Amino acid sequence: MLTSSDQEANGTQSAKSLNKDSADLLQQLTTESQNDASQGLDTKSALEIARIINHEDSKVAAAVKKAIPEIAQVIDHAARSLRDGGRIIYIGAGSSGRIAALDSSECPPTYSTVPGQVQYIMAGGPKALASAVEVNEDSEELGQRDIARRRPTRKDVVIGLSASGRTPYVVAATAYARARGAFTAAVTCNQGTPLAAAADVAIVAEVGPEVISGSTRMKAGTAQKMVLNMITTGTMTRLGYVYENLMINLHMQNSKLVERGIRILMQACQITREQAVHTIKSAGRSVPVALVMLKAGVDKPEAVRRLAKSDGNVRLAIEDNSQEL
Repeated sequence: MLTSSDQEANGTQSAKSLNKDSADLLQQLTTESQNDASQGLDTKSALEIARIINHEDSKVAAAVKKAIPEIAQVIDHAARSLRDGGRIIYIGAGSSGRIAALDSSECPPTYSTVPGQVQYIMAGGPKALASAVEVNEDSEELGQRDIARRRPTRKDVVIGLSASGRTPYVVAATAYARARGAFTAAVTCNQGTPLAAAADVAIVAEVGPEVISGSTRMKAGTAQKMVLNMITTGTMTRLGYVYENLMINLHMQNSKLVERGIRILMQACQITREQAVHTIKSAGRSVPVALVMLKAGVDKPEAVRRLAKSDGNVRLAIEDNSQEL
């Protein structure tokens, strides 16, 4: 097992090994280029700076739109994976890793997923979320080691994130997961990158040069956040954890979420607040169970049976006609 000093030495050696060819490649990346629209930014007023950033940010959605077919592929694979007991595993470094951690951590409270179903691996470990541990990004060995600890299989979907598409840690981890049979995807902001080549599907959102050259926490980071939002939201919707456009699979663990659950039931079933509160209590504080009870006209045990049969897909549970009512 590598010690912290070994890790630092390994990262330092990797950094020193960057030759002229790799330096030239870095300069060719659009995410590292200078942005003509922000030339002389340090001479601008606060209002002008904000307008320039906003104008550049407006290009992000269009860049992500071009990758929708690939995003849809990942959604379908991810839904099948979770349905079969697999996992979504994000791999990232720096800003990309922090975005992955954010998306992963928000799935349990939003969709009541088990924490391990959507998880992340961050170069440098959890401490890198708050403090930069950038040297680890250059280590292929650490990337392989960290993903190997999760033991990826054919059931899993592994998604590597790197704005540049060339982060050694992420590329090596993604390639390792693919070699172990996992379905792999790359999320990057440059074409023709090593990360794209290492994955089964490449999601490329070419947002162009950043307002601050190379500051990929900006447009590139926004694009990656949008992509991950689409992947997990699409996956959970395909699994039936969304009814119409309502967040029905939420955990009612505080007053805000309890109130949200009540409102969801009122909207979905066109009932009064009193009816919604009564039904949620009867359903054991479960919005999906309450919704099936009301929509299908069944009692709690039957609603629970239907949800178990449909793997938690609420619409399928409502439409289940196999049980005599």
